[in-house]
Parts: sequence; structure tokens; C-alpha cells
Amino acid sequence: MSATVLTLEAAKEARIEVISNGKGTQAVHDVITAMRANRRSGTASTKTKATVSGSGKKPYRQKGTGRARAGYLSSPIRVGGGVVFGPHPRDYSKKVTKSVRRLAFRKALSSRILAGDVSVVDAFAVTELKTKAFVALVGGHTDEKKKVLVIGDQFDDLTYKAGRNVKTVQMATVDGVNTEDLLHYNKILITQEALKQIGDRTAAPDRTPMTPAL
Repeated sequence: MSATVLTLEAAKEARIEVISNGKGTQAVHDVITAMRANRRSGTASTKTKATVSGSGKKPYRQKGTGRARAGYLSSPIRVGGGVVFGPHPRDYSKKVTKSVRRLAFRKALSSRILAGDVSVVDAFAVTELKTKAFVALVGGHTDEKKKVLVIGDQFDDLTYKAGRNVKTVQMATVDGVNTEDLLHYNKILITQEALKQIGDRTAAPDRTPMTPAL
């Protein structure tokens, strides 16, 4: 196989600051929770006794029937009545700061590097528009058969079309890959060009104060 496992030394050369302690664990949790919450549509809705369709007529007289008193058919205890404490449309979205997202991404990438799950390839492209060629290309870089994430600076149309039916492989660019992707897949393949760019995503922003003009 032509892929080589990304070592700590190679990660440092790519300006990737690997986190080897517990720092960033909470950030990963917050980001993954927010991402999953933001995917929720929040459209589940039920009707209460006030909004359920039906007449407000008393179903039967108050006394003399031997039955419990009933004032309306839309009561929650009756079939077809309203729902108590049911779901209503709401916004589940959560917000996390840029610094937390950056820390979570760096922590997730670090954990995969330390586990030896990240491999570097020179390039990732097929020469013919065939799914078989795409599967063979992936198989030539890793033995993983289930879930593989391929990160590149960009992919040509031929490679995209050849791999679009392969459900076990996901192609993502450096700008498009996220923390959840890094943790979801069993193996990660990253091209040399993408490795140079991914260090920019993990680097902390420059907070050097500007020198005031005299």
C-alpha cells in the first residue's frame, strides 16, 4: 500500500498541534451535540384539548347515568381527544463559538492521529469512470472495508462520479470536513496537499495587539 501512517513528527511539520491530554474533550461534546441538534427539524406537533377538532357539546347529561361527569369530548382521557404535554414546533439549534469549534476539530484530529487511523497519500484520483476503479483505489491505500474518509484539497469530476455510489467512502475537502466526520469514519486518508492546508484550520488565530500609530 502506498499510504503511510501520519506520525507525530509529520503532523508537527504540517503545523498540526496534536493534543495528547484531556484538553478539548468537552469542546468535542459541545460541537457534536450542537451539530446533531441543528439537524433536527423541530416540526413535531400535537393538538391539545383546545385545538383538537370537535364540538364543545356535553356528551351526556350530568346526573342519572351512573357514569363519571364529562364536560367535553376533546378531553385527553378520551379517544380522539387532545394530547397532554405533547411536542410542539420548536427550535433545537445550539450555538458554539469559533474557538470551541476550532478546539474540537483539533482534538478530534489529534485523537485519530494518536490512534494511528490517519494515513497520507500523494494524491487521490481515478483514471477511468468506473466504480470498480474507485474501490480498487481505496483498497490500495487501506484495508478498511466499512467506513473510510478521504480528505483532499479538491477532487476532479471523474473521481467524484466514480465514487458517488460507494456508500462506505466519503470524500471531503479541507474546508468541508468537520469534527463529526473525523470521528465517524474508521480510517482517514488525507492527500499531501490537503495535509499542508489542514494545519491552518487547527492553528489558533493571531491575537497579537496592533501597535498604535504615533
